[in-house]
Amino acid sequence: MAPTNNELSLDQLPELSAMSSGDSMVRIAPQMQVPLSERARALLDTPTVRRLGRVSQLGLVSLVYPGATHSRLEHSLGVYRMAILFLDRLRHEEAFRDRIDARDAGAFFAAALLHDVGHWPYCHPIEDMRLPGLHSHEFLAAEAITRGDVAEVLRTQWQLDPLVVADMVIGRSATPEKQVLTTMLSGAIDIDKMDYLVRDSHHAGVPYGMNFDEQRLIESLCLDESGTRLAITEKGRTAAEMMVFARYVMFSEVYWHHAVRAATAMLQRAVWIVQDLAPSGWFTSLDDSTFSETLLQLATGTPAAELVEGIFGPRRRLWKRAASFHQHEHQEIHQLLSGRSYADLLLVSGGVAEALSRRLSITIDPMLLLIDAPPEDREVEFAIDVRSTSQRGRRWKSLGELSPMVRAVAHEQFDDIVKRVRIFAPPESVKQIQSVEDFADIVYKTARERLLKS
Repeated sequence: MAPTNNELSLDQLPELSAMSSGDSMVRIAPQMQVPLSERARALLDTPTVRRLGRVSQLGLVSLVYPGATHSRLEHSLGVYRMAILFLDRLRHEEAFRDRIDARDAGAFFAAALLHDVGHWPYCHPIEDMRLPGLHSHEFLAAEAITRGDVAEVLRTQWQLDPLVVADMVIGRSATPEKQVLTTMLSGAIDIDKMDYLVRDSHHAGVPYGMNFDEQRLIESLCLDESGTRLAITEKGRTAAEMMVFARYVMFSEVYWHHAVRAATAMLQRAVWIVQDLAPSGWFTSLDDSTFSETLLQLATGTPAAELVEGIFGPRRRLWKRAASFHQHEHQEIHQLLSGRSYADLLLVSGGVAEALSRRLSITIDPMLLLIDAPPEDREVEFAIDVRSTSQRGRRWKSLGELSPMVRAVAHEQFDDIVKRVRIFAPPESVKQIQSVEDFADIVYKTARERLLKS
């Protein structure tokens, strides 16, 4: 009989043993070997986890970068691999060993493999809309982990309480001492980002996400002064700066590429239009194929049909940029629309469509003029401490304090320049809309008027 988690030391974890022996490996891109313990294989074989193999990691990005069709299952394996590398490094830190035992580490490995089980197709764009009655993917992940096939495997083969794993996935920690594991799963430098930057870059066919020193960064991992959060030593500072820049460029050139944002805005509007034609959250248990088929059926005979056909139909037809506004050139518009609810953006886009129809003496369907505005969240924020050691002892400073580059990239460059407000329109209408010289004034006045009344 295999030893239980209570009988194991960190050094005896089956996941670390699988890594050192090389006996049980699965290969994933780009040329990575993932060590699989028997209990990890049992989780992988559940229908809940297998569904992730039919859900794309980057969704609509593949309309612009055709190679970016990798699945959330591949990414989950990569995150699990990264969890093993993180723990293999940190088990040599005395402060870590004092706080984390084999049971905690097992929960961390399981959470890494299961962290995406709540995702549905095109999850993040739809979640950003805050549809009424729609549960977050974190809530759905907790449900999937604590019920059915996954919960059974966690209890019988991992000797874990599924609630402990679910709490870790959604960012809750049982005690402050265990909090470091949640920051390793979701934090400034975490196993999720460390995998997806490299993986997404590889499949998209671009170099941007791979241009940081992964090995150096892992070798520099430590705990912060409180022992409750992940930190890095001074030797990892440059690698961390490179990772910040890699993430910024991936958002600029891939995730927030203007054509990707056009497709995103089209999808969001289509889902908004058909939301009353199906039960709330109808898409949360689907895969990519069944999602697109169902959405095409629901959109038939509605204004959404043209949008859905452009994304999922036999001919790719994406809306074009009619205008783009960033913080430095159109501060008023950017501040008015950034972080607004989808209902507010719909209100403004309808008003702009009406104003343009009057000005141009043509009909612009309010449902087909789309405003894409950035959410409030900062995507490149890097709040992590750096430990330096000198004759005076250990000292701690945040990466932002030490690096003007990080401050500039995370704030001025990303939030003010990359995260633009864009207006998209059907291709045949764009030139006429762009011919309106005071278009920016129309957008600003309409936004002010409509939002003040709402």
